[in-house]
Amino acid sequence: MPLVSDAVKGPPARRRYTSPARTEQAAATRRAVLRAARELFGERGFAATTVAAVAEAAGVAVDTVYAAVGRKPQLLREVLETALSGTDEVVPAAERDYVRRVRAAGTGREKIGIYAAAVAEIGVRMAPVHRALAEAARTDAGCAALRAEINARRAANMRLFAADLRATGELRADLTDDEVADVVWSMNSAEYRALLVDDRGWPADRYAAWLADAWVRLLLA
Repeated sequence: MPLVSDAVKGPPARRRYTSPARTEQAAATRRAVLRAARELFGERGFAATTVAAVAEAAGVAVDTVYAAVGRKPQLLREVLETALSGTDEVVPAAERDYVRRVRAAGTGREKIGIYAAAVAEIGVRMAPVHRALAEAARTDAGCAALRAEINARRAANMRLFAADLRATGELRADLTDDEVADVVWSMNSAEYRALLVDDRGWPADRYAAWLADAWVRLLLA
């Protein structure tokens, strides 16, 4: 005799089915939303960009923007993170291609050259988003917290970079890892880039070469 009669058994469990086409459609929608948000934040700034405007530019409904990414502060965060990774997805720093190449390089000069080139490349994508975030941080507490978080995370990553340089045995003996990290952190900032690239008109390749040369002269023995 069965322990549970057919009369009181619950309905059979439904099988979960994931459609590859539906998954790709969701990813395409997310990409369209982020692309629209990136363009509008860069053109109009954070305050003047509405979720409705992002939805219209992406060709979707407002509710779709919320479902695909989130509200406006989350949109800005995702735009920042994807600009950093250079992909449509958020990629942790340790898994980014240029970080892996920096760590695989054998000399301090090579590591610095790879990283300086990456900073210049990322800056092209990040500049308009950084401007939007800096503007928003003046009046929006959530955006101010996001900016502080990004800066703190960048500082922590620079300490890892300093330790990586230290392991080559090529760093100046009179510099601590914290000092190395602070120098690189200040010079890879959006504000420093804006002075040379935006205000003085330096092309990205000149900016990359300058960073590499300056860091080699300042940091290596």
